[in-house]
Amino acid sequence: MTRLIDRLSDISQNYDVLFCDLWGCLHDGVRAFPDAVSALLAYREGGGRVVLLTNSPRPSEGVKRQLESLGVPEGAYDMVVSSGDAAQSALFGGMVGRKVWHLGPPKDDRFFSPPPGGDWPAVERVPLEQAEGIVCTGPFEDGDVPEDYRARLLSAKARGLKLLCANPDLVVDHGGRRLYCAGAIAALYTDMGGESLYFGKPHAPIYELARARLGESGLAPANERILALGDGIGTDIQGALQEDIDALFITGGIAAAETGTGPGSAPDPERLRDFLHRNGQSPVWAIGYLR
Repeated sequence: MTRLIDRLSDISQNYDVLFCDLWGCLHDGVRAFPDAVSALLAYREGGGRVVLLTNSPRPSEGVKRQLESLGVPEGAYDMVVSSGDAAQSALFGGMVGRKVWHLGPPKDDRFFSPPPGGDWPAVERVPLEQAEGIVCTGPFEDGDVPEDYRARLLSAKARGLKLLCANPDLVVDHGGRRLYCAGAIAALYTDMGGESLYFGKPHAPIYELARARLGESGLAPANERILALGDGIGTDIQGALQEDIDALFITGGIAAAETGTGPGSAPDPERLRDFLHRNGQSPVWAIGYLR
């Protein structure tokens, strides 16, 4: 049974490492949440490690620059592990070919720079008609919907192209505006009969990468000493349960309306139970907002 808590410090002594989501938990794409920042700072001051585990299609260095611009201090976390990191290695490993069509905005161009630590073969971005595969980092424009791409996706499916999804999230709230992410486009491609490949939450590669980077820092926590925090029931929470680690569901993110979570408040217990039941998930903990 999911238990409601008031603040992270109520349970933080039970865990050595946090796998903390970003959008909806630590910031809204426009500004950082001061209470969430304070909670992570306090957790680290108490000896805990914070891994910011995000489905951003940007490699981790780009995520760090974004966090700085939003007002998240470096002292609030130990490392960033992104879906972009895991997907980038797959791209340069040739998983969708060497000539790819990029479905995404120009801000994601850094995704196509070779990752450090290897002699990677080149990947060329080409028009869809010449492509051996698709790399989707999101819609071309904010406000686009997946259906805008149906015709091009049908053409790709007819040619048997695989779609590498750099961000499995379906939607994100940017300030007060809900936007579609790459995961929604990949889901449409799959529904049409195409093949989509995923590397972020809830899929295993991003967790494997996070554990590997913790190991490089000299830490190998047991599953029961890791807590995953997130507002995505089908990504953050489902992924944690699949990895056999405890989850803290942040109800005031993208599920605020469904769970009856008002600004700065706790969720409505009955609506929370109904929401979790409908989604077939049972996180150990829940909280309105990270604090």
